[in-house]
Amino acid sequence: MRVTARQLCRRKPLESMIGEAESEASEPGGLRRSMGLTQLTLLGISSVVGTGIFFVLGTAVPKAGPGVVLSFVVAAVVAGLAALCYVELAGAIPVAGSTYSYTYASLGEGAAYLVAWCLILEYGVAVSTVAVSWGQYLNELSDALLGFTLPDAISQPPGAGGVVNIPALVVVLLCSLLLARGTRESARLNAVMVCVKLSVLVLFVAVAFTAFRAGHFADFAPHGASGIGVAASAVFFSYVGFDTVATASEEVRNPRRTIPLALLLTLGAVTVLYILVSLAAVGAQPAGRFGAQADAGEAVLAEILRDVTGAGWPVVLLSAGAVVSIFSVVLVTLYGQTRILFSMARDGLVPEIFRRVDRKRHTPVGNTWIVGAGVGALAAFVPLQYLADLTSMGTLVAFVAVAAAVVVLRRIAPDAPRPYRVPLYPVVPIVSAASCLYLAWLLPGITWALFGGWLVLAAALYLVFGRRHSALRERTAVPGHAEADVSTTAAQA
Repeated sequence: MRVTARQLCRRKPLESMIGEAESEASEPGGLRRSMGLTQLTLLGISSVVGTGIFFVLGTAVPKAGPGVVLSFVVAAVVAGLAALCYVELAGAIPVAGSTYSYTYASLGEGAAYLVAWCLILEYGVAVSTVAVSWGQYLNELSDALLGFTLPDAISQPPGAGGVVNIPALVVVLLCSLLLARGTRESARLNAVMVCVKLSVLVLFVAVAFTAFRAGHFADFAPHGASGIGVAASAVFFSYVGFDTVATASEEVRNPRRTIPLALLLTLGAVTVLYILVSLAAVGAQPAGRFGAQADAGEAVLAEILRDVTGAGWPVVLLSAGAVVSIFSVVLVTLYGQTRILFSMARDGLVPEIFRRVDRKRHTPVGNTWIVGAGVGALAAFVPLQYLADLTSMGTLVAFVAVAAAVVVLRRIAPDAPRPYRVPLYPVVPIVSAASCLYLAWLLPGITWALFGGWLVLAAALYLVFGRRHSALRERTAVPGHAEADVSTTAAQA
């Protein structure tokens, strides 16, 4: 099967991409622009603040010591540089699909397809990972309140004492049901859940700071700068998901303004919160205790509150906060994955069913249930070792593609409307890509091997289905139709 470089580098013109999105949004059965800035920002915060901050300190502090605070700052800077790139692209290309759509318009169809599979990996594996944790926290909550827990066989992941993780499957299917019913309803429920989990973390910070000891920061970086860097690659998982904001471009009002602002507000709020949580946690307990707590399977934040207050309510509080947090992360991340597949289906790269929108609900119902069933099965039946790192890998590669898209689009479409521009261009995109590659390099070798296998599978699917059914390929096959656009962009590049 012969594939030419020209086929892989076919770009979708910006005018065509934006025109298709606006045309579908104006149809009676199309996606509905129902979200404003507040709802979209809460959606972004919900997708980022998940189980990561509830457990990551137990694994990160042993690597960096009290310097884990700087690890959060490093991870925030890497995510922030990527966010600045997203801001420019979201204003220039206000369509669903996020990184996939940006890559299609800049680097071409082949690269866009691989990036889309990186996003599917990021969203799908992230949902599965956090859904597994939902059953564990649900057990902790029910034990603290009722003295009852589900048997390990149906509440733990395979490989960790479980046979099938029923709670993980249930939470995914419940979120799929909500998303199928409508975006507006899901956004309202998400806003409530965000307020709950932010309140829990703010309360943790307030209580933990009452026991703050400056002496806990004496040996600030016991493993040096390398330890802080390794921990940064671990805590980066806690920042994954803010790009979900960009997948909602066709369901928000005034997307050229709303998407960039929501991205910046999301990352700013989350960064401040994470730094406060890490400062409060390390200040309230010696760094040497974190690893032992994590090895014992204890909820680190709950144990800190228990020690500070001498009471048992912290377990109930943190478990309840985690149950709500995980539910909202599953809800929002499933939403992001369905919109990536929606955009791919519109381009003919995945089957048509992924772009069919219910005329009453204004949501891609079939898409939602297929994704829900697949992710639910992964969470319920598959052992999930290494998957947090695999999620980070997919995200970092997608961020590199976004940085590259900014540079390429500045060359091939210099006059395209850009309400926001990356400052210090081209330094910021280059530093963003380099920092993402650095964090990816620090991930374990097994993560690189699994990720390589995933890309091989994606390439095979593109050759078997995507290349043959590409809508852009069909249009350029018609004499005179869109051929000029493709040729022009290729020549400009």
